Amino acid sequence: MGVVVVAAGSGRRLGADRPKAFVELAGVTLLEHALRGVVAAGVDEVAVVVPLDLVTQAEAVAAPLGAPTGPTMTVVAGGAERTDSVAAGLSVLSERVHLVLVHDAARCLTPAAVFDRVLAALERGAKGAIPGVPVVDTIKTVDPDGFITGTPSRDSLRAVQTPQGFRRDVLEEAHASGVSATDDAALVEALGHRVLVVEGDHRSLKITTPEDLAHAERLLRA
Repeated sequence: MGVVVVAAGSGRRLGADRPKAFVELAGVTLLEHALRGVVAAGVDEVAVVVPLDLVTQAEAVAAPLGAPTGPTMTVVAGGAERTDSVAAGLSVLSERVHLVLVHDAARCLTPAAVFDRVLAALERGAKGAIPGVPVVDTIKTVDPDGFITGTPSRDSLRAVQTPQGFRRDVLEEAHASGVSATDDAALVEALGHRVLVVEGDHRSLKITTPEDLAHAERLLRA
């Protein structure tokens, strides 16, 4: 199994003076936290995707966690869009990899059990599987002027997370389709494939704001 770890966020919404993946959480960069989680999940190969000017810095973080005792680690420069970055990561995974997980370095506290659930779904035959948690807030749809147009039932809503897992051939076909989407699951859905949602974990929060970072620090202390 291979994992593409996307670590290309700018960090502006965190108010940081460096790219998000290199912001520290309890003295350790988000990227290193994320890679530790990936290694704990027992994967074979990892492609770390970062901005071009941070490849050397990312290699210094990834190398101690890689082979010979850990998975093969390859750091590659990403592209202008998330889809470009995922495609760049896919391109450096070996031909032996048939199942691929796409993970966001900003979800650096994702427990290994979430990786296990996504992988298990793929091994049972799903072409795609992603973790998600039930939505607890009431959701409203609105028109361009901000007026409410509907209230969807929360029973059918999930807040999705990463890692998102796919058969490699399906994911590569999705990225070659030219469709634009905010996540890989949407690309695969656009091809007409069904994507299964498995149980996520509230610890797998996406660190985007200073409040998120503070919450992640509380989770680590707990």
